[in-house]
This record gives sequence, C-alpha cells and structure tokens, in this order.
Amino acid sequence: MSKSLVIVESPAKARTIRKYLGSAYTVKASLGHVKDLPKSKMGVAVDRDFEPEYHIITGKKKILKELLDAADGAENVYLALDPDREGEAIAWHIAEELKLPKDRVQRVLFNEITKKGIAEGLAHPLPINTRKFESQQARRILDRLVGYQISPILWKKVRRGLSAGRVQSVALRLVVDREAEILAFEPKEYWRISAQLAAAAPPPFVAQYYGRNGRKAEVNNEATATQIFNDLEAAQFVVSQIDKKERRRAAPPPFITSRLQQEMARRYRFTAKRTMMVAQQLYEGVDIGSEGTVGLITYMRTDSVRLSDDAVAEVRDHIAAQHGKAYLPARPNTFKARKSAQDAHEAIRPTSTANPPEAVNKYLTPDQRKLYRVVFERFVACQMKPAVYDQTTIHIDAGEHNLRASGSVLQFAGWLKAVGDAATAAPPEADKNNGNGESDDAPVELPPVQQGEVLQKTGAGIQREQKFTQPPSRFTEGTLIRELEERGIGRPSTYATILSTIQDRRYVAKEEGKLAPSELGQIVTERLVDHFPRILDVDFTASMEASLDQIEEGEQDWVALLHDFYKPFQTEITTAMREMKDLRSLTEETDEVCEKCGAKMLAKWGRNGRFLACASYPDCRNTREIDAPKESDLPPIDIKCELCGKDMVRKKGRFGEFLACSGFPECKATRSMPTGIDCPRPDCGGELVERRTRQGRIFYGCSAYKSKGCDFVVWGTPVKEDCPQCGAKFLVATHQRKGGRLLKCVSEGCGYTRTESPE
Repeated sequence: MSKSLVIVESPAKARTIRKYLGSAYTVKASLGHVKDLPKSKMGVAVDRDFEPEYHIITGKKKILKELLDAADGAENVYLALDPDREGEAIAWHIAEELKLPKDRVQRVLFNEITKKGIAEGLAHPLPINTRKFESQQARRILDRLVGYQISPILWKKVRRGLSAGRVQSVALRLVVDREAEILAFEPKEYWRISAQLAAAAPPPFVAQYYGRNGRKAEVNNEATATQIFNDLEAAQFVVSQIDKKERRRAAPPPFITSRLQQEMARRYRFTAKRTMMVAQQLYEGVDIGSEGTVGLITYMRTDSVRLSDDAVAEVRDHIAAQHGKAYLPARPNTFKARKSAQDAHEAIRPTSTANPPEAVNKYLTPDQRKLYRVVFERFVACQMKPAVYDQTTIHIDAGEHNLRASGSVLQFAGWLKAVGDAATAAPPEADKNNGNGESDDAPVELPPVQQGEVLQKTGAGIQREQKFTQPPSRFTEGTLIRELEERGIGRPSTYATILSTIQDRRYVAKEEGKLAPSELGQIVTERLVDHFPRILDVDFTASMEASLDQIEEGEQDWVALLHDFYKPFQTEITTAMREMKDLRSLTEETDEVCEKCGAKMLAKWGRNGRFLACASYPDCRNTREIDAPKESDLPPIDIKCELCGKDMVRKKGRFGEFLACSGFPECKATRSMPTGIDCPRPDCGGELVERRTRQGRIFYGCSAYKSKGCDFVVWGTPVKEDCPQCGAKFLVATHQRKGGRLLKCVSEGCGYTRTESPE
C-alpha cells in the first residue's frame, strides 16, 4: 500500500510530525515559499488585470523536484503549510506544480503540532481556500507595485539603495511624526504639593494637594505654590470624608501575536523578530525527554482571542487542581476580538497544561523558557476570577484647601496568582496618569482614621516641587506594534518584518531602547508624504488592510481592488518623477569654516548621507562629516589589548571605527570593532570581526587569527540570528543586485537560505 505525503514548511516541523505519523506517511519540507514574483523586474502584468508572473525561487528547483517525486507515488498529498495566508499561498503554488487531480491534493490545518492536533487536521481535510490565496496575492501585488515603482524614484532623487513599502513607509511615518511632536512640544510648569501626615494609628502617610473649597485646582506657578505652602504650614488637617470602594481587575485575554510581542519587549526587551523566532521553535516542536519532540504552543501568528472548548475545559481543571475552586469563575471567561480580527485560529496558548514551565524548563533554551512561561501563565490567568482590591480615599481639609490620599489593598489575588506577582501588581487605577507621566493617586499604605480626626504633620511635613509636563515618549518596538495594531495597519505576520526593515534600512535606530528616526528616515518620509500622500496616509493604509480582509471573506474582488488603487497611484508616480527635488543638488550654507582654505563649508548630500564640502571646490576639495564625534567623545568599550593587557579605545579611521591600544605609542596593537558573534570553530574562543582585503573589500574573520591561527572567514555580514534549521548561532547576509538580501547558514551540510524582499 502506497504512503500518503504530508508537506510542511520547515524541517523541524517535519521531524515532529514524522514522529507522530509513523511509517504510513512521508513528511517533506518546502523550506518556505517555492514560487514568488521575480527579483529582476516588477513581474506584474498591469494591462492583463494585474496577472502575476510567478517564478520558481532560486535554489528551490531541487526541493520542488523532491516534492514532485514524493507525490508521484503517494496515495494522497496533504498540504500542511502554516494556517495563514502565506501558508495558503505556498500550498496553492505547490499544488499548481504537482498537477495532480484535486481529489488527491488536500489542505490540512495544524493549529498545534501535537498528536491530537495532527490527528484532528488529517481527519478534516479541506480544499485550498481560493479566497484566502487571492487575498495574499493581492497583498503581494500591492506591495510589489508600491515598492518597485517608488523605490527607483528614491534611488534617483535621494540616494541609491533606498526603498519604500506600502506598510513599512507608514510605520516609519508614525516614528517620524512622533519625533516631530516631541520636538514641537512646549513644556508647561506645574507644582506638586504634598503633606506627610500622621493619624492616631500608624503608619504615617503622604497626602497630595487636590484643590480649594472642594474644587480641583491646578498649581501652575511658583507664586501660587508658595501661597498654598504657607497656608498649609499654618493649617490644621482634619479628615472630612472617607471613601471605600471595591475595585475589580478582570483577567486579561490570552495572547494574540501583537500582544505577545509587546509583552516580551516589555519584560525582556525582545525584538519582535526575536519573539517570533522563539515562538516558531516552540510551535514546531521541542524534544522534552521521554515524550520526544512536542509542539509546546499553538500557532503563533493570530489576532484571535478565541480558545477551543477542549482547551478551556483543560485549563479550568488545571486551575481547580493548582489554585483551588475559589479561583475558578462559574462560567468560562470570554473575550471580544477586534473588529478586523481573523477568527479562524485560536489565541496563542500552551498545547497542554500537563507541560507546565517547571517540568520542561530543563529542555528549553533561556529564550524559550522566558516565552513559554509568559504564554503558559497568561493562558491560565485568562480563565481565572478577577483580582479584588479594597480602595480607600481619605479626604482632608486644611482650612480652605483640600488634600487627598488613596490606598489600595489586594483582598483577593484572583488571576494575579497565576502570574506570580500578586503581592506587587498594580491596582486597576495605577495605569491612569494626569498627563504629566505620573499618577495623581499613587497608592500608599493608609492608617485607619475616623471622620473629623485631626492629623499631625510629621517627617518631611509640607513639600512643594516644581515640575514640567513631559512630551510623548518615543516608540519602543512594543508600543509601535500596539500603535500599528490599534490603527489597523499590518497583520500579525507582518509586524516583525516591518520593524526589522525600517531599522535595516537605517531609517530608524534604537537609542536606549527607543526608536529614533535618522535624518535619512525623516527626509525620505517628507518626500513620500509630499508626493504620495495617499500611500502615506494611515487611514488609507488601514482601509486597504480591511479590503484585503474582505477579499478573504468573499466580499471584495481582488482585481477590482487593484484597479481602484492603481489608476491614481500611476498619476502620483509620474508627478513624483517629474517634480520631486533631487536631494543631491541641494546645498545649504553653514557657519563652519574650511580648515584648509578658510572658505565657508556647505552642507551637501552624497551616497552616504550629508557631509560638509568646501565652497571653493574645485580649488579646494576638503570634505568632512557633519557632527562627526571627536574620538574623545566616543563611548568607552570594555576590551583589553591582547598584547599588553591595557584597555582598548575607539578610534576613527578612513574605513570607520576601530580599536587601538591605549598604550600607544609603546603598544601599537589595533583590532576591528567586535560584532558580538562568536567564532563557530570549536575551542577557538575568538569572535568575528570586520576585516578588509587590500582592495578594500569587506569580509569577516576570527579575532584569534593571529593568536591561535584560526582562519575562519565569511564573505557577507554575520547576523546574530539562530539558524532555524540546524541551530547555528548566526546567519550570513549578502545584498542582492536587484534589492533585498539573502540570509544563509554557512554550517557544513545545512543549506538553509531565506530571501528578504526589498519591499
């Protein structure tokens, strides 16, 4: 009897599934997409209703032949690619190449890579979802139209190597607009006035100034603050009212992709890309000893908060057993999804409560432990009772002035017990602030008091402090994802790529964990907003996302959508090519003086950004960087000289920064800037550093080349990302002639590659 063939994306996923299915099935991996639009041209026939010209991806012919050979003798072919639009597109293209009767090729969806999840998927095969494929195809074509037609304009008018994207450029605009908002912010003065008081019973507490004669008042200048301060110094403090309320803090919903990315960024400073890479590992399967390889979490690209009935029943049993029935609500908690959410998948959850973090931690990497614990705890917490606080507010009269003190006491931990921070978790009102970045009613421990009780000043007594309102914060990765999600821009599968792209293009850089736009990012955004206002409009981008969802729902025709988009877009392209100013032709006078001839220096734009050039060119050819830091201003680095043991210091040379021994001229040792990536050779102990050939070509070699003779080199830029196929600790990136970059693993026998599109 012939076997059935199951096709998945990754070898890791294939290994896990093969273990469960046994010898009756052959399981093969496609290693992602097998077909895509070509890189050498736009690949979309606009005049033929946007017909895409798909090509087999470079390096995938061999894989496709293996799949074709395996399918040839198979009884049935099950396309078990990921249960999202990208997975549907891969399934569609593989089915197209197989050319088998439709009844032999079926789509199966594995929401979890467990024995139960695989059995359920195979028991309910489906036809390939044409509408879901068309939605993905429309998105791909839209991105190609925008990227391949705007990017060349940026190359010509701003700088070579730049790119624009339908979603990435809008995300960049949010960062640029936030920076403009911060720069335009005018701080306003205000004063905080407080009194440290003592009642008959301990403890002493701090009350904040509220207002005058029962009405809230703002204190906006020193004169008013001084008058209130003097009044309070002479006043008697009397308890006028005591308010006691019970506050409930409901359990949070289970994780969707964006919220998991935000939580991992908040707790552990994970990038969105790192979060998705670790989640993918846990979804595809981890060897946990006697059970073998098991998928520990459900599919991680989802915007649904739905949980299956079986999962809810299992976690309720777990809560009753681990925490007691007192923590279990009478009915399961349910959560409302966002309007645009695709509800086909479940939320992200552990596949089984029988695998708690403490039982599997020894089998997981540090990153996997962190993410699995966060997912597990949230899943349990989401089905528990609310946390209950007793909140007390003491109203205090001091002559005509009023003060207040609020305190909250946790009476019942509820869901907080599952997340391990019941004792320190903030009460429900702690997230509110007065617009100044601080809480009006910071919770304090309050003593028992009686109405009419006279309070005494104690400790620091009356305090006044001048403050100023603060501008909005720069986005972090987590808060930018939240902004994109709330505005309906992008989808769960795109957030990590968007964030990586705007940073890889050097439009945005991280400063102390916050996203700051570069000058280049600001200029590109300014040009795009001027000439492509529709593409850069947040609401328009959100409406396009909604239209793509409608294609999947059968409520919108994908060709009609593209026609509606393209006609005005083509006009914008023509106008921009004609009217956008060439940045390289723009010069700006500065106050800088040429140190060689005394003439004025001009600010100009070149291939590497802005620079200063002498106004006397060509008689004087002096140039230098704008705002180039002095070597003394470069940040210190904790690396010792290998020859003499003294500290290494940063220096700037014609090829950028390098390290030199602080003992110069006695010690003339130098070395390249470290990459933070260890050399893969066993027992080497070196790390990869940038080097150059005599011709100036960059490569990366081992820092132990001289000391230990390690000759390991790579031609390309090492990227600190684990190989998803063999687990190697870095990949190598090479830029492709037509844009984008190729990431590949250089471990012997691995062969993993991935192309990142320039869009």
